[in-house]
Amino acid sequence: MITERKQETKSVESSSREAPSFRARVAVVIPCYNEEVTIGAVVRDFRVALPDATIYVFDNNSSDRTIACAREAGAIVNTVREQGKGNVIRRMFADVEADVYLLIDGDGTYDASAAPILIEEMLAHGLDMVVASRTSTEREAYRPGHRFGNWLLTACVMMIFARSLTDMLSGYRVFSRRFVKSFPAHASGFETETELTVHAYELRMPVSEIKTVYRSRPPGSSSKLNTYRDGLRILLTIFRLFKAEKPLVFFAIGFLFCAAASVILALPLLATYLETGLVPRIPTAVLAASLMLFGALLLTCGIVLNTVTRGRMEIKRLAYLAVPGLWRSGTHG
Repeated sequence: MITERKQETKSVESSSREAPSFRARVAVVIPCYNEEVTIGAVVRDFRVALPDATIYVFDNNSSDRTIACAREAGAIVNTVREQGKGNVIRRMFADVEADVYLLIDGDGTYDASAAPILIEEMLAHGLDMVVASRTSTEREAYRPGHRFGNWLLTACVMMIFARSLTDMLSGYRVFSRRFVKSFPAHASGFETETELTVHAYELRMPVSEIKTVYRSRPPGSSSKLNTYRDGLRILLTIFRLFKAEKPLVFFAIGFLFCAAASVILALPLLATYLETGLVPRIPTAVLAASLMLFGALLLTCGIVLNTVTRGRMEIKRLAYLAVPGLWRSGTHG
Protein backbone atom coordinates (compact mmCIF):
# COMPACT_ATOMS: atom_id res chain seq x y z
CA MET A 1 0.00 0.00 0.00
CA ILE A 2 2.84 2.33 0.94
CA THR A 3 4.62 1.43 -2.30
CA GLU A 4 1.53 2.26 -4.34
CA ARG A 5 1.21 5.65 -2.64
CA LYS A 6 4.88 6.42 -3.31
CA GLN A 7 4.45 5.48 -6.95
CA GLU A 8 1.31 7.61 -7.17
CA THR A 9 3.16 10.55 -5.57
CA LYS A 10 6.07 10.15 -8.01
CA SER A 11 3.63 10.03 -10.92
CA VAL A 12 1.94 13.25 -9.80
CA GLU A 13 5.30 14.98 -9.28
CA SER A 14 6.50 13.79 -12.69
CA SER A 15 3.39 15.00 -14.46
CA SER A 16 3.58 18.36 -12.67
CA ARG A 17 7.15 18.76 -13.85
CA GLU A 18 6.21 17.88 -17.43
CA ALA A 19 3.22 20.21 -17.49
CA PRO A 20 4.29 23.66 -18.70
CA SER A 21 4.02 26.28 -15.99
CA PHE A 22 4.05 29.03 -18.59
CA ARG A 23 1.77 29.58 -21.56
CA ALA A 24 3.48 31.27 -24.47
CA ARG A 25 1.88 34.44 -25.76
CA VAL A 26 1.46 34.04 -29.50
CA ALA A 27 1.19 37.01 -31.84
CA VAL A 28 0.26 36.65 -35.50
CA VAL A 29 1.73 39.63 -37.37
CA ILE A 30 0.51 40.33 -40.90
CA PRO A 31 2.03 43.02 -43.15
CA CYS A 32 -0.53 44.29 -45.67
CA TYR A 33 -0.73 46.51 -48.71
CA ASN A 34 -3.98 46.59 -50.72
CA GLU A 35 -5.19 43.13 -49.68
CA GLU A 36 -8.92 43.76 -49.18
CA VAL A 37 -9.77 40.64 -51.21
CA THR A 38 -7.86 38.28 -48.91
CA ILE A 39 -7.10 39.84 -45.53
CA GLY A 40 -10.48 39.08 -43.95
CA ALA A 41 -10.20 35.36 -44.74
CA VAL A 42 -6.57 35.26 -43.57
CA VAL A 43 -7.47 36.76 -40.19
CA ARG A 44 -10.46 34.43 -39.74
CA ASP A 45 -8.41 31.36 -40.70
CA PHE A 46 -5.74 32.16 -38.12
CA ARG A 47 -8.32 32.87 -35.45
CA VAL A 48 -9.56 29.32 -36.00
CA ALA A 49 -6.08 27.77 -36.21
CA LEU A 50 -4.73 29.71 -33.19
CA PRO A 51 -7.71 30.70 -31.01
CA ASP A 52 -5.51 32.00 -28.17
CA ALA A 53 -3.29 34.14 -30.39
CA THR A 54 -3.52 37.90 -30.82
CA ILE A 55 -3.68 38.89 -34.48
CA TYR A 56 -2.12 42.14 -35.66
CA VAL A 57 -2.44 43.63 -39.14
CA PHE A 58 0.05 46.35 -40.05
CA ASP A 59 -1.24 48.30 -43.02
CA ASN A 60 1.26 49.96 -45.34
CA ASN A 61 -0.65 52.85 -46.94
CA SER A 62 -3.38 50.74 -48.56
CA SER A 63 -5.75 52.64 -50.83
CA ASP A 64 -8.56 50.06 -50.64
CA ARG A 65 -10.61 48.59 -47.75
CA THR A 66 -7.81 46.52 -46.25
CA ILE A 67 -8.01 48.23 -42.84
CA ALA A 68 -11.79 47.95 -42.63
CA CYS A 69 -11.78 44.28 -43.67
CA ALA A 70 -9.09 43.43 -41.14
CA ARG A 71 -10.98 45.12 -38.30
CA GLU A 72 -14.23 43.45 -39.27
CA ALA A 73 -12.47 40.08 -39.09
CA GLY A 74 -11.25 40.83 -35.56
CA ALA A 75 -7.63 41.91 -36.01
CA ILE A 76 -5.82 44.72 -34.22
CA VAL A 77 -4.82 47.16 -36.97
CA ASN A 78 -1.82 49.50 -36.97
CA THR A 79 -0.49 51.63 -39.80
CA VAL A 80 3.06 52.13 -41.07
CA ARG A 81 3.76 55.17 -43.26
CA GLU A 82 7.21 54.19 -44.59
CA GLN A 83 6.53 52.15 -47.71
CA GLY A 84 8.04 48.67 -47.97
CA LYS A 85 7.70 45.28 -46.30
CA GLY A 86 11.00 45.64 -44.47
CA ASN A 87 9.83 48.91 -42.90
CA VAL A 88 6.62 47.21 -41.78
CA ILE A 89 8.44 44.28 -40.19
CA ARG A 90 10.78 46.66 -38.35
CA ARG A 91 7.75 48.39 -36.84
CA MET A 92 6.02 45.08 -36.03
CA PHE A 93 8.99 43.69 -34.16
CA ALA A 94 9.41 46.93 -32.23
CA ASP A 95 5.76 47.39 -31.21
CA VAL A 96 4.36 43.91 -30.63
CA GLU A 97 5.11 42.15 -27.33
CA ALA A 98 4.82 38.36 -27.34
CA ASP A 99 6.77 35.16 -26.72
CA VAL A 100 6.11 33.61 -30.14
CA TYR A 101 5.76 35.64 -33.32
CA LEU A 102 4.15 34.17 -36.42
CA LEU A 103 4.82 36.21 -39.55
CA ILE A 104 2.47 35.66 -42.48
CA ASP A 105 1.66 37.54 -45.67
CA GLY A 106 -1.88 38.80 -46.07
CA ASP A 107 -2.36 37.46 -49.60
CA GLY A 108 -4.11 34.20 -48.65
CA THR A 109 -1.52 31.93 -50.29
CA TYR A 110 -0.31 30.20 -47.11
CA ASP A 111 -1.97 27.40 -45.14
CA ALA A 112 -3.21 28.62 -41.73
CA SER A 113 -3.78 25.06 -40.49
CA ALA A 114 0.02 24.54 -40.47
CA ALA A 115 0.51 27.28 -37.86
CA PRO A 116 0.13 25.02 -34.76
CA ILE A 117 2.63 22.57 -36.28
CA LEU A 118 5.19 25.33 -36.86
CA ILE A 119 4.79 26.69 -33.33
CA GLU A 120 4.96 23.21 -31.78
CA GLU A 121 8.15 22.52 -33.73
CA MET A 122 9.74 25.65 -32.31
CA LEU A 123 8.62 25.08 -28.69
CA ALA A 124 9.36 21.35 -28.68
CA HIS A 125 12.96 21.78 -29.88
CA GLY A 126 13.87 25.17 -28.43
CA LEU A 127 14.31 26.80 -31.84
CA ASP A 128 14.52 30.49 -32.71
CA MET A 129 13.06 30.31 -36.22
CA VAL A 130 10.90 27.84 -38.12
CA VAL A 131 10.33 28.47 -41.82
CA ALA A 132 7.37 27.16 -43.80
CA SER A 133 8.91 25.81 -47.00
CA ARG A 134 6.50 26.30 -49.90
CA THR A 135 5.34 23.31 -51.94
CA SER A 136 2.81 23.74 -54.72
CA THR A 137 1.59 21.99 -57.85
CA GLU A 138 -0.15 25.14 -59.11
CA ARG A 139 1.86 26.94 -61.78
CA GLU A 140 0.14 30.25 -60.99
CA ALA A 141 1.03 30.00 -57.29
CA TYR A 142 4.77 29.64 -57.68
CA ARG A 143 5.86 30.87 -61.12
CA PRO A 144 9.00 29.37 -62.74
CA GLY A 145 10.76 32.75 -62.61
CA HIS A 146 10.18 32.99 -58.88
CA ARG A 147 11.29 29.38 -58.35
CA PHE A 148 14.54 29.94 -60.26
CA GLY A 149 15.21 33.25 -58.49
CA ASN A 150 14.61 31.66 -55.10
CA TRP A 151 16.96 28.79 -55.96
CA LEU A 152 19.67 31.13 -57.26
CA LEU A 153 19.56 33.48 -54.28
CA THR A 154 19.40 30.60 -51.82
CA ALA A 155 22.46 29.06 -53.49
CA CYS A 156 24.34 32.35 -53.13
CA VAL A 157 23.59 32.50 -49.40
CA MET A 158 24.56 28.85 -48.96
CA MET A 159 27.89 29.46 -50.71
CA ILE A 160 28.67 32.50 -48.55
CA PHE A 161 27.43 31.36 -45.15
CA ALA A 162 27.76 27.56 -45.56
CA ARG A 163 24.17 27.12 -44.32
CA SER A 164 20.89 27.42 -46.13
CA LEU A 165 17.19 26.76 -46.04
CA THR A 166 15.53 25.32 -49.12
CA ASP A 167 13.07 28.24 -49.23
CA MET A 168 14.96 31.28 -47.99
CA LEU A 169 12.35 33.75 -49.29
CA SER A 170 9.28 32.23 -47.63
CA GLY A 171 7.00 34.81 -46.00
CA TYR A 172 5.56 32.30 -43.50
CA ARG A 173 7.76 31.98 -40.40
CA VAL A 174 7.67 31.55 -36.65
CA PHE A 175 10.17 33.39 -34.42
CA SER A 176 11.13 33.34 -30.78
CA ARG A 177 11.06 36.56 -28.79
CA ARG A 178 14.84 36.72 -28.56
CA PHE A 179 15.16 36.45 -32.34
CA VAL A 180 12.72 39.33 -32.83
CA LYS A 181 14.19 41.61 -30.17
CA SER A 182 17.77 41.11 -31.40
CA PHE A 183 16.96 41.58 -35.11
CA PRO A 184 18.41 44.91 -36.40
CA ALA A 185 16.04 45.16 -39.43
CA HIS A 186 17.95 47.31 -41.93
CA ALA A 187 16.00 46.26 -45.05
CA SER A 188 13.13 48.34 -46.38
CA GLY A 189 11.54 46.07 -49.00
CA PHE A 190 11.12 42.41 -49.96
CA GLU A 191 14.79 41.74 -49.22
CA THR A 192 13.82 41.53 -45.54
CA GLU A 193 13.41 37.71 -45.77
CA THR A 194 17.07 37.43 -46.77
CA GLU A 195 18.05 39.60 -43.82
CA LEU A 196 15.97 37.44 -41.45
CA THR A 197 17.73 34.31 -42.69
CA VAL A 198 21.23 35.78 -42.48
CA HIS A 199 20.52 37.08 -38.96
CA ALA A 200 19.81 33.52 -37.84
CA TYR A 201 22.91 32.22 -39.62
CA GLU A 202 25.38 34.78 -38.30
CA LEU A 203 24.30 34.22 -34.68
CA ARG A 204 24.19 30.45 -35.26
CA MET A 205 20.62 30.20 -34.03
CA PRO A 206 18.82 26.86 -34.06
CA VAL A 207 16.40 26.89 -36.99
CA SER A 208 14.17 24.40 -38.77
CA GLU A 209 12.04 24.09 -41.89
CA ILE A 210 8.68 22.39 -42.45
CA LYS A 211 7.02 21.88 -45.82
CA THR A 212 3.60 23.53 -46.21
CA VAL A 213 1.08 23.95 -49.00
CA TYR A 214 1.35 27.12 -51.07
CA ARG A 215 -1.73 28.25 -53.00
CA SER A 216 -2.30 30.69 -55.82
CA ARG A 217 -3.86 34.07 -55.12
CA PRO A 218 -7.64 34.28 -55.38
CA PRO A 219 -9.22 36.15 -58.33
CA GLY A 220 -8.97 39.92 -57.94
CA SER A 221 -5.75 39.77 -55.91
CA SER A 222 -2.39 40.66 -57.43
CA SER A 223 1.21 40.17 -56.28
CA LYS A 224 3.26 43.20 -55.25
CA LEU A 225 6.54 41.38 -55.99
CA ASN A 226 8.44 42.36 -59.14
CA THR A 227 10.57 39.40 -60.21
CA TYR A 228 13.50 41.33 -61.70
CA ARG A 229 13.54 44.53 -59.65
CA ASP A 230 13.07 42.85 -56.29
CA GLY A 231 15.33 39.96 -57.29
CA LEU A 232 18.10 42.47 -58.01
CA ARG A 233 17.49 44.19 -54.67
CA ILE A 234 17.75 40.85 -52.87
CA LEU A 235 20.97 40.02 -54.72
CA LEU A 236 22.45 43.39 -53.73
CA THR A 237 21.36 42.76 -50.15
CA ILE A 238 23.22 39.43 -50.17
CA PHE A 239 26.29 41.23 -51.53
CA ARG A 240 26.04 43.90 -48.83
CA LEU A 241 25.58 41.32 -46.07
CA PHE A 242 28.54 39.33 -47.42
CA LYS A 243 30.74 42.43 -47.14
CA ALA A 244 29.39 43.32 -43.68
CA GLU A 245 29.44 39.85 -42.11
CA LYS A 246 32.44 38.25 -43.88
CA PRO A 247 34.78 41.21 -44.54
CA LEU A 248 38.02 39.22 -44.45
CA VAL A 249 36.78 36.77 -47.08
CA PHE A 250 35.20 39.57 -49.15
CA PHE A 251 38.33 41.73 -49.29
CA ALA A 252 40.66 38.71 -49.59
CA ILE A 253 38.88 37.83 -52.85
CA GLY A 254 39.65 41.35 -54.11
CA PHE A 255 43.26 40.96 -53.02
CA LEU A 256 43.61 37.66 -54.89
CA PHE A 257 42.23 39.18 -58.11
CA CYS A 258 44.55 42.19 -57.87
CA ALA A 259 47.56 40.04 -57.00
CA ALA A 260 46.86 37.63 -59.84
CA ALA A 261 46.49 40.48 -62.38
CA SER A 262 49.70 42.08 -61.07
CA VAL A 263 51.67 38.85 -61.40
CA ILE A 264 50.32 38.18 -64.91
CA LEU A 265 51.38 41.67 -66.03
CA ALA A 266 54.75 41.51 -64.27
CA LEU A 267 55.96 38.07 -65.45
CA PRO A 268 56.85 39.15 -69.06
CA LEU A 269 58.58 42.24 -67.69
CA LEU A 270 60.56 40.14 -65.22
CA ALA A 271 61.61 37.74 -67.98
CA THR A 272 62.79 40.64 -70.15
CA TYR A 273 64.64 42.23 -67.23
CA LEU A 274 66.45 38.97 -66.42
CA GLU A 275 67.54 38.64 -70.06
CA THR A 276 68.49 42.23 -70.85
CA GLY A 277 68.62 44.08 -67.53
CA LEU A 278 66.06 46.57 -68.90
CA VAL A 279 62.39 47.28 -68.20
CA PRO A 280 60.94 48.12 -71.63
CA ARG A 281 57.33 48.92 -70.68
CA ILE A 282 57.36 51.34 -67.75
CA PRO A 283 53.56 52.00 -67.72
CA THR A 284 52.89 48.25 -67.46
CA ALA A 285 55.37 47.98 -64.61
CA VAL A 286 53.69 50.87 -62.79
CA LEU A 287 50.27 49.27 -63.31
CA ALA A 288 51.48 45.91 -61.99
CA ALA A 289 52.98 47.53 -58.88
CA SER A 290 49.84 49.62 -58.32
CA LEU A 291 47.59 46.57 -58.53
CA MET A 292 49.69 44.73 -55.97
CA LEU A 293 49.62 47.74 -53.63
CA PHE A 294 45.86 48.11 -54.08
CA GLY A 295 45.41 44.42 -53.31
CA ALA A 296 47.50 44.81 -50.16
CA LEU A 297 45.26 47.72 -49.11
CA LEU A 298 42.16 45.58 -49.66
CA LEU A 299 43.60 42.79 -47.54
CA THR A 300 44.48 45.25 -44.79
CA CYS A 301 40.93 46.62 -44.85
CA GLY A 302 39.60 43.09 -44.58
CA ILE A 303 41.77 42.32 -41.55
CA VAL A 304 40.75 45.53 -39.75
CA LEU A 305 37.05 45.17 -40.56
CA ASN A 306 37.10 41.52 -39.54
CA THR A 307 38.19 42.61 -36.05
CA VAL A 308 35.40 45.20 -35.96
CA THR A 309 32.86 42.65 -37.16
CA ARG A 310 33.86 40.16 -34.47
CA GLY A 311 33.30 42.79 -31.80
CA ARG A 312 29.94 43.72 -33.30
CA MET A 313 28.94 40.06 -33.47
CA GLU A 314 29.77 39.61 -29.81
CA ILE A 315 27.55 42.57 -28.92
CA LYS A 316 24.70 41.16 -31.04
CA ARG A 317 25.15 37.77 -29.44
CA LEU A 318 24.96 39.28 -25.96
CA ALA A 319 21.82 41.20 -26.95
CA TYR A 320 20.33 37.94 -28.20
CA LEU A 321 21.21 36.09 -24.99
CA ALA A 322 19.81 38.92 -22.85
CA VAL A 323 16.29 37.81 -23.83
CA PRO A 324 15.36 34.56 -22.06
CA GLY A 325 14.61 31.57 -24.26
CA LEU A 326 11.18 29.95 -23.93
CA TRP A 327 12.69 26.67 -22.74
CA ARG A 328 13.89 28.46 -19.60
CA SER A 329 10.30 29.28 -18.79
CA GLY A 330 9.24 25.65 -18.97
CA THR A 331 7.88 25.39 -22.50
CA HIS A 332 10.77 23.41 -23.97
CA GLY A 333 10.12 19.70 -24.03
